[in-house]
Amino acid sequence: MDAVIVLSGGMDSAVLLAHELSLGTRVAALSFDYGSKHNPRELPMAREICARLNVGHKVVGLPFINELFASSLLQSGEAIPEGAYDADSMKSTVVPFRNGILIAIAVGYAESVGASRVLIGSHSGDHHIYPDCRPEFNAAIDEAARLGTDDAVRVAFPFSAMDKREIGDLGRTLGVDFARTWTCYKGGELHCGTCGACDERKFALRHDQGLDPTRYLK
Repeated sequence: MDAVIVLSGGMDSAVLLAHELSLGTRVAALSFDYGSKHNPRELPMAREICARLNVGHKVVGLPFINELFASSLLQSGEAIPEGAYDADSMKSTVVPFRNGILIAIAVGYAESVGASRVLIGSHSGDHHIYPDCRPEFNAAIDEAARLGTDDAVRVAFPFSAMDKREIGDLGRTLGVDFARTWTCYKGGELHCGTCGACDERKFALRHDQGLDPTRYLK
């Protein structure tokens, strides 16, 4: 095994998985059920993606996050805000230190199965909203993983300098079926089309050019 990818079932990690497989990377996928409003929609997508690509997949339950942490993204939190994908409207969706927790578990799993890398699909559009997606955090947690595993595991963020539209374009060239990925933070039957996450998805998949296969309520 070469790498462990944190696979949410969203478009960014789906593209990253397809990209790594195209390079010949031997990958195992790890998903997390932490009580987000959209976990019930994301996780089936992650399972389907892995089954289709013949990638080993495990789901880790982390119910304490929903029980202990404050965020509108969680089932225990307030309503998901409407509007653009920007710091003001999306601030309430920050789950405190979520990526730090998920990455720590993925690093431990990677070391246990002999994988030398953990792959994370965060991108440049996340930097201004989520502190645990910023380059400074990425560098620090990579160094922590290196030190904590005696140089056995590193954490990589291949899309850190890309925006979501660039990821969408890459995925299209790789044949990613974006209709079988999930983004909407509300977790309804269909993508709502009005929350910040849906707004960013529309931009990424060139909805205005008719290239987005997603079904939206609005």
